Amino acid sequence: MKYILGLICLLQWNAFTASAQTSSKPAVTHQFKLGKEDFLLDGKPYQIISGEMHPARIPRGYWRHRIQMAKAMGCNTIAAYIFWNFHETTEGVFDFKSNNKDIAAFVKLCQEEGMWVIFRPGPYVCAEWDFGGIPSYLLKIPDIKVRCMDPRYMSAATKYINRLAKEVVNLQVSKGGPILMVQVENEYGSYGNDKVYMETLRKLWVNNGFTVPFYTSDGATPYMLDAGNIDGAAIGLDSGGNDGDFAQAKKHNPNVPAFSGETYPGWLTHWGEKWAKPDTNDLKKEMTYLLEHKKSFNLYVIHGGTNFGFTAGANAFSPTQYQPDITSYDYDSPISEQGIATPKYYMLRRMIQAYTTKPLPAIPAPLKTITIAPLELKQVASIWDYQLPAIASAQPKTFETLGQNQGMAIYKTTLIGHKSGKLKIWEPHDYALVFLNGKFIDTVYRDGGNWEVLLPKSDVKNPLLEIVMEGMGHINFAQFMHDRKGITDRVTLNGMTLMNWQTTLLPMDEAFIAKHPPVAVNKPITDKLCHFYKAQFNLSETGDTYFDLSKYSKGMVYVNGHNLGRYWNIGPQQKIFCPAQWLKKGNNEIIVFDLLQTSAAAVSAAATLE
Repeated sequence: MKYILGLICLLQWNAFTASAQTSSKPAVTHQFKLGKEDFLLDGKPYQIISGEMHPARIPRGYWRHRIQMAKAMGCNTIAAYIFWNFHETTEGVFDFKSNNKDIAAFVKLCQEEGMWVIFRPGPYVCAEWDFGGIPSYLLKIPDIKVRCMDPRYMSAATKYINRLAKEVVNLQVSKGGPILMVQVENEYGSYGNDKVYMETLRKLWVNNGFTVPFYTSDGATPYMLDAGNIDGAAIGLDSGGNDGDFAQAKKHNPNVPAFSGETYPGWLTHWGEKWAKPDTNDLKKEMTYLLEHKKSFNLYVIHGGTNFGFTAGANAFSPTQYQPDITSYDYDSPISEQGIATPKYYMLRRMIQAYTTKPLPAIPAPLKTITIAPLELKQVASIWDYQLPAIASAQPKTFETLGQNQGMAIYKTTLIGHKSGKLKIWEPHDYALVFLNGKFIDTVYRDGGNWEVLLPKSDVKNPLLEIVMEGMGHINFAQFMHDRKGITDRVTLNGMTLMNWQTTLLPMDEAFIAKHPPVAVNKPITDKLCHFYKAQFNLSETGDTYFDLSKYSKGMVYVNGHNLGRYWNIGPQQKIFCPAQWLKKGNNEIIVFDLLQTSAAAVSAAATLE
């Protein structure tokens, strides 16, 4: 017996020491350099075949699956945007550890799966993400300018880069990690021309110990490359798919390699549009060119994921235009929102395989999906039932000024002088419901510039005007990015500026709903709109699913406390993705908040988006 115990102890000790010796092995380092024509890995030309995905848009439990899917399609690299405002939701408080915010863990997973990493940290990234990744708290500063040397912006950006750098500095290829390159800002030539700003960002990374090469990404046009690229940085072309594109890069700087920084297998979709489904013939043509000429490239995106909560951004190309992005970031990408290989995936896999000598890995099996029979929701409360403090101001204040990102707010004032006529909101960001003496009058939507409502005459001596504002995604691209939410200036009635406002904030994020759960009230619910609908439901098994909100109008949906995002009956999206890990066997809860719905409707769940 003693002999056996002694042998067990010896085996355990040998295992321990072997493990200790393994863990103490120095990391295998590599050199990644910029040649004149090629990227050089350990001195040899290397073709980057990258697929982009964003850890913030993918539940953490699916990270490895999505990385494996990209590898099986033929990629050797993962490109990843990092969203500053996802990690600093409160000014000065950074989170790089919880849930899918653990960036270092994502990068390490890529390495475990044998993939290199292109690191795209911003501070601005675009990406159809709220405010392009910049924290909206900066917009409480009335005259701030972003993406330039404004000291207020640069102070915040410096703190972000310094903090993020600590997470990944030891994950550079030169230190045994998988990070090959770091992008400096993003598509800056489409926005500004401050070379001092771009150089300052690069120096911040260098001062934080980064020795890998840097690159920029811009459209393949002379003015964009001139304004966006900096000396010594590789040139990413958004996109680069022919001799002319690469000639532009060479003309701009013949001493660094160029690659297609964003080759687009799909495209984004806004609310009210048809699903974006680009013709694959153009993609085939571009991919054939890149593969035949051994050009490096990054597929933006190989897998999009989901704009959970209030993370979707918006576009605007005129002062009165507003195009908010849908909740799904499926992007018509090769790997669908729920991680399924699409026909486009198989096409690209075949194309890449034809230019590689090693057989590609097997495609991972699809993850489990479930359907849910119709759930009968009940109307339980409205925003009017909340007893929350109001903030007094002479003129309406924006959400950001009051410390709120998106969500909702109720603006109230008493009408004195003019009491009916043409009411105009200057400007409604982004969707407004107008009530007079508790009666719903009309909606006002930001897009198009038609911001007037006709107020009827009232028998009330001093009528009560209430405006419910929904802030949607902050603009994430081009010149109209300084996009504050709520009522951004003033409200006029027949030209008279209305004064003395009371504002009630309703952030509608997960923390708010957890603190203020909508519960049944002991009084009849009015017809004043903005209601909550709720149901409990039991599951015998869990799996990925899509909740069908097609019988509702406009709002947001929460499952077991998780904000799945927005829905809107103008389409095209009617179903909202819910990952399996947000469901549980046994009892579950769904809450639907709808701005316009007047009665409860059933909600079912399907296995696919469309």
